[in-house]
This record gives sequence, C-alpha cells and structure tokens, in this order.
Amino acid sequence: MNSLPQVSQVAQTIQLALAPVFLLAGIGAFLNVCVGRLARIIDRARLLEGKILISRGREHDRMVAEIRVLDRRMSVVNSAIFLTVISAGAVCLVVILLFAGNLFGAHLGTLIAILFSLSMLLQAAAFGTFIQEIRLASRIIHIRNEVLYHEAEAEEAS
Repeated sequence: MNSLPQVSQVAQTIQLALAPVFLLAGIGAFLNVCVGRLARIIDRARLLEGKILISRGREHDRMVAEIRVLDRRMSVVNSAIFLTVISAGAVCLVVILLFAGNLFGAHLGTLIAILFSLSMLLQAAAFGTFIQEIRLASRIIHIRNEVLYHEAEAEEAS
C-alpha cells in the first residue's frame, strides 16, 4: 500500500507545477486579447449591417466586401480561441498529472511530456491563426485607404 506523500514531496511538486501555472496565466492573457478582438469585430459587423441596407453603389459594395472579411475574421479568431482553450486544458492536465504522479507514485513522465508538447503546438497554432486575423484586419484598413484616396482624386477632378 502506498504511503501518503511527505510535505517535501508535495512542495517539490508545487515547484514543478509553477511553470505550467505561469504558462496558464500567459495563455489567459492571450485569450483575453482574442476575445477583445472578437468583440470589436462583432461590434463593427453590427454597425455595418445597419448601414448596408440604406447604402447604394460603390459604398454598398465596399460594405458588403468588408462584412465578408469581418465574417472571415470572426471565424479565424474563433479558431484561435478554440486552439488556446484546448492548449490551456492540456496544461491543466499536465499540472493534474504532476500531482497524480507524485501522490500515487505513478510514472507519468512520458504522458506529461507529450501533453506539454501538445499544449505548445496548439498554442503555436493559435498564435499563427491570430497573425492570420491581424493580416485580414490590415487588409480592411488598406481597402478603406484606397477608397478614401479614390474619393479625394474624384473631388480634385471636379
């Protein structure tokens, strides 16, 4: 029968778990950024939805194009959020397995290493997805600048 772990063993496990816990804090901060961007995208889409029904011509076409990009951005940010949450779940499992391995004397090192590596891969994919969303957002800004530049040229010509 296994004896209960000593306080020193638990303290050592807590020390081992500190790095993943700090990682969770960073993941939480990134998740907060993603959720904030998603909220801003949704707000912009709602604003455009109200204006699109009363617009005509080139302005209408520009708004439709922007709505399509906003829809794509929502999907991309949702993917980044999903990957980040799964990554955080894997880190939580790492911490749980660290304690379970210590408490029950199980040899879980390989599983812990695999889960931690999986967490890092998922978070890297989330960062990559986030960069994709930023590029989509930059494209909308360029579209607006082109429209403004074109309008300024039209005013100068008349």
